Amino acid sequence: MPEQVHERWPDQGQEQGREGRGPLRTIGLAEVYNPSMVPTLHPGDQLVVKYGAAVRPGDVVVLKHPFRQDLLIVKRAVERRDGGWWVQGDNPYVANDSREFGTVPDELVVARAWLRVRPPREVRRSVTGVLSWALTAVRPVRPLRPARGARR
Repeated sequence: MPEQVHERWPDQGQEQGREGRGPLRTIGLAEVYNPSMVPTLHPGDQLVVKYGAAVRPGDVVVLKHPFRQDLLIVKRAVERRDGGWWVQGDNPYVANDSREFGTVPDELVVARAWLRVRPPREVRRSVTGVLSWALTAVRPVRPLRPARGARR
């Protein structure tokens, strides 16, 4: 089953015209549906994304699938190569990424993930349970950077 992300555009479902309409038009939400980014992201996680943000190696990005451009997927931008980005999921057991479809052209990269919001799962209805969830629910999506001295 291909990786899938459901994106909620900030302008009620319309991609056109995002640019030039103020800073909030560059921010959106995407929902993760598949496990290719486990353990970083899980199905059901919400991503706060920034459209048009610069992408660097290690960033988590939302992109159009190269073979099905109506399908949005979430992957980690590993490195720049001729023709675009080499992207991979964090889950080594799911290979729906550049290992199957090669490099992804820049124009298919839609957004960079900024924050991850985990939905409440089995939250106790106590103040302690809600606070515990709230303290771990929203986290920045941190890029993985190559180790010092590693080849890029």
